[in-house]
Amino acid sequence: MKKRQMMTAAACAVSVCLAGCGTAGTERRPPEPCGITQKNKGEKQMIYDYTLTTGTGETLNLADYKGKVILIVNTATGCGFTPQYAPIEKLYKDYHDKGLEILDIPCNQFGGQAPGTDEEIHDFCTVHFNTTFPQMKKADVNGPNELPLYTYLKSQKGFEGFDEHQYKALLEEMFAKADPDWAKKPDIKWNFTKFVVDRNGNVVARFEPTADMAKVEACIKSLL
Repeated sequence: MKKRQMMTAAACAVSVCLAGCGTAGTERRPPEPCGITQKNKGEKQMIYDYTLTTGTGETLNLADYKGKVILIVNTATGCGFTPQYAPIEKLYKDYHDKGLEILDIPCNQFGGQAPGTDEEIHDFCTVHFNTTFPQMKKADVNGPNELPLYTYLKSQKGFEGFDEHQYKALLEEMFAKADPDWAKKPDIKWNFTKFVVDRNGNVVARFEPTADMAKVEACIKSLL
């Protein structure tokens, strides 16, 4: 019943997401968005050129993470994938001292599954999953108001398909009904999509929420 309720709610939100927030959204973005250090016209951007805002309102410069392996993940507190907070926290505890940083970016664009305030989301994560990794301010990862960081991440690693998972067929069916070309687009498809950045700032991997966390861990270990 819980699985059916989650996916039913997701189905209702997919068409809205794909129509309004499920594209890269670069067409309507202002030419000089906040959240990125300005560079000369035509100069290539790097992961370290971007900034984020933490859940407590402070500015976080990704340049401070030079030389680190970074896992960036968009999260939600009321999703079928929400239990992934636990293995993500384990990754942080096991590998932070070896050079891993994790950036949690709550997002309410997929099924409306992160409706709380930044404080409420933080409290939920710390109470239920004892999370200690940095949590950012809730933000969009698709569409006209998406974080500039996500425009960059998607330009580096597009969507390559869902992994085998109990939700795979259901997700594919929902997206196909809403947009026949959905699989060709680099937009973030759902909560708990993960990007891995190596010590040199290269975006080396993208894992969909259906990916086994063991695969994510193996990738991170290979870079540390």
